[in-house]
Amino acid sequence: MGLKHVVVTSINRDDRKDGGAPIFAETIRLVHAQDQTIEVLIPDMKGERSALETVFEARPEVLNHNVETVPRLYRRVRPQADYQRSLDVIKLAKTEYDLRTKSGIMVGLGETKDEVVSLMADFAAHGVDVMTIGQYLQPTRHHLPVEEFVHPDVFAWYKEQGEALGIEHVESGPLVRSSYHAERHV
Repeated sequence: MGLKHVVVTSINRDDRKDGGAPIFAETIRLVHAQDQTIEVLIPDMKGERSALETVFEARPEVLNHNVETVPRLYRRVRPQADYQRSLDVIKLAKTEYDLRTKSGIMVGLGETKDEVVSLMADFAAHGVDVMTIGQYLQPTRHHLPVEEFVHPDVFAWYKEQGEALGIEHVESGPLVRSSYHAERHV
């Protein structure tokens, strides 16, 4: 296919104690064998250190774990997840494995600007190198409604704020998604 960079994601595999880590690790190895770089967007694997280390030891060029929203909205937006556990996954990848780290959020769910800036400060403190910020869009009427369509000027302001806090690169815009310009973040 002539690929130079690959982004791999999955659903949470909470049915497996290993969180699907061996599958991620083998995929990383196979992509590297093709002389390609890889970003993996992983679940938190319930914080299971051995599972996370299996992925980290395969050495993806970018380790992505999305936080998705500000802490106050976690129960509503990510009821199975834990904000601090997500930050700990990123910190472990950065501090003990020296991986390039990435995380992202969606806005328009009722968060405030101050909450987003506070989250960015948490990202900087936990070693996030790359952050994505995009507009939440309700996929079906059974999902959470959009609370606000954030103005493009606010996205530009978020980019400035995040980079001023020490996040190396912030992709911020209404149509930004987790893999937006992924090849630039290697």
